[in-house]
Amino acid sequence: MKKLLLIGITLFMTGLSNAQVQEIKPIPQIVVSGEGKIKVTPDQAVITVGVENTGNDAADVKTKNDVAIDGIIKYIKKMKIATTDYQTQRVSLYKSYDYQKKKNTYTASQNIIITLKDLSKYDELIMGLVESGVNVIQGVDFKSSKVKEYESQARIQAVQNAKTKAADYASALNQKVGKAILVSDNSTTHYPRPVYGAMKMDSESAAPARETLAIGEIEVTANVTINFAIE
Repeated sequence: MKKLLLIGITLFMTGLSNAQVQEIKPIPQIVVSGEGKIKVTPDQAVITVGVENTGNDAADVKTKNDVAIDGIIKYIKKMKIATTDYQTQRVSLYKSYDYQKKKNTYTASQNIIITLKDLSKYDELIMGLVESGVNVIQGVDFKSSKVKEYESQARIQAVQNAKTKAADYASALNQKVGKAILVSDNSTTHYPRPVYGAMKMDSESAAPARETLAIGEIEVTANVTINFAIE
């Protein structure tokens, strides 16, 4: 009985192995990468501003910050910016020890991120924020409200670019490009950021040094790797 069972298992494994060998027949293929780029004029700005106060009394510096932030938020509302387009990013209150003066100092700070969807209001918004109490401008990010649409266009370009490369290689080999076997998306969306740095103004100053708003362009890219069968 054991001998018959052993023969049956052996026959099954032999048959399975032959079937597998037949199924794993290698497919001649070519592997290429493609890239798509869409240059876009941004129509939005994400502005990070803040308030920072330093003093010898924790409660006093916090109060100064709270008063300034209250004025800033009221100004943002006055500019008719939707509540969904501005948000507190960071609030901090920390103590430092001055070894020369042998006493503690306290620094309170708070940042607010504002998404400005009408760039024509940029100068007015920045000047008004400073007059309302902002004394730190962290930077500006330029973005597009149609980024999903542009990403789709970039992906199509990337595939077309990969197909062109595959056709060039296949032609040089006197072969033809077949169907796509495997597609790998290697895209990472990157927005170049024009950073102005943390520009801090004196509380007595009426306005910061004026900066010319250079919107420029942002680049939406897509990268793909495709395995094509070749005939």
